[in-house]
Amino acid sequence: MTFTLDRRTALRGAVNGMAVAIGLPLLDIFLDVNGEAMAATGAPVPVRFGTWFWGLGVNPPRWFPSKIGADYDLKEELAPIEPFKNKINILSDFTLPLDGKPNLPHISGGIGIRTGMAIASDRGLPGTSFDVSIGDVIGTRTRFRSLEISATGDPRNSLSGRGNGNLNPAEVSPAALYTRIFGPGFRDPNSASFTPDPAVLARRSVLSGVTEQRQAIESRLGASDRQRLDQYFTSLRQLEKQLDVQLTKPEPMQGCVVPGKVPELPVNAEIENVMRNHEIMADLLVMAMACDNTRVFNMNFNNGASSLTRIGSTITHHQLTHEEVLDNRLGYQPEATFFVNKCMEAWVYFIKALDAVKEGDRTLLDNTLVFAHSETEFAKFHTIDNIPMMTAGSGGGRVRTGLHIAGEGTPVSRVGLTLQQAMGVAVDRWGTESLETNKPLRELMI
Repeated sequence: MTFTLDRRTALRGAVNGMAVAIGLPLLDIFLDVNGEAMAATGAPVPVRFGTWFWGLGVNPPRWFPSKIGADYDLKEELAPIEPFKNKINILSDFTLPLDGKPNLPHISGGIGIRTGMAIASDRGLPGTSFDVSIGDVIGTRTRFRSLEISATGDPRNSLSGRGNGNLNPAEVSPAALYTRIFGPGFRDPNSASFTPDPAVLARRSVLSGVTEQRQAIESRLGASDRQRLDQYFTSLRQLEKQLDVQLTKPEPMQGCVVPGKVPELPVNAEIENVMRNHEIMADLLVMAMACDNTRVFNMNFNNGASSLTRIGSTITHHQLTHEEVLDNRLGYQPEATFFVNKCMEAWVYFIKALDAVKEGDRTLLDNTLVFAHSETEFAKFHTIDNIPMMTAGSGGGRVRTGLHIAGEGTPVSRVGLTLQQAMGVAVDRWGTESLETNKPLRELMI
């Protein structure tokens, strides 16, 4: 006889005459032979998407591989990724045409990549960032539609939002992030008991009552206000779905382990503190995904005009890129490059943390697609063509990995289109003006 279990199985008994039940975690036996779906129902293991941003680019000759395709070479500044090279793609030689608009230093590049739009002035996001579009597809059944995080202490350090100049603010404190995820409202998916929160029930009822008045209000508004109201109600519907999730007992998750409480730590742009805070927040974010509290995230290691500095120094990373003399013997700026190396060190820490969580025969990294990028190629000259970009993880087997793909001068919006299609967004054309494209990166797609 074949031994079978399903994810609803519980260990049952009695204590002092009272019936008790203890749920089981997400065991391998609950999964199909590939570890990709629940054996009993065929429901897929969650797929996640996220971004990881670092500011002020790289030294191109020391970062970009020379070899295209598989088994690409690793230059000095990219060497830290070596243990995960087979799970990381390098993207190079993509352009960001501005269509006559100015190159706004440390602004045009990041916003152009995220929205497929060239901006004329610094007024925030001109349109929806692709992470939001992806979140509308894969992030609607979790407690948090997405989590935005910044390690440098600035909540405005974000490239995520629905447009009209609005940004999703970033969480900047490790202690506050812990409370937000694992404080009141957290539901342990491996707990045997579950009791809906009355406060959540009340909020759900209030929101339902408000949405019923939508049509009556819209009929009295102009086009501009109707658009704003539509964005508001879109967010409201997402909140209702997330509240519904909090009222439903979660599925067991194999990798979910509730971490210990995080103490209050200094939050600033000193690299020593930024590295420590990034590591703590990366670990919290990874566990938030392992516990299926979110499937979408945006992690910002530093800001575009990087304010990183060293303890005891008044000179920032940004200042060094412009003021430090290029060492003719080395061929680069050693003090500024120190911060480039720290950015890559932090990137590898994040990838390693994702890869350490097992999910069946895969890891959390395998079931995630992470897009990492900067906002400039070489900071000293504010170049925005050939901005360094990477992907990590296969998004649950949707994306090939271990490749260096050259765009051959085509628009960077092809990357955003590819990421959205890989995550199930129904879009066949994306971007505006010269950034408009219907050509995804076929070599990445499975």
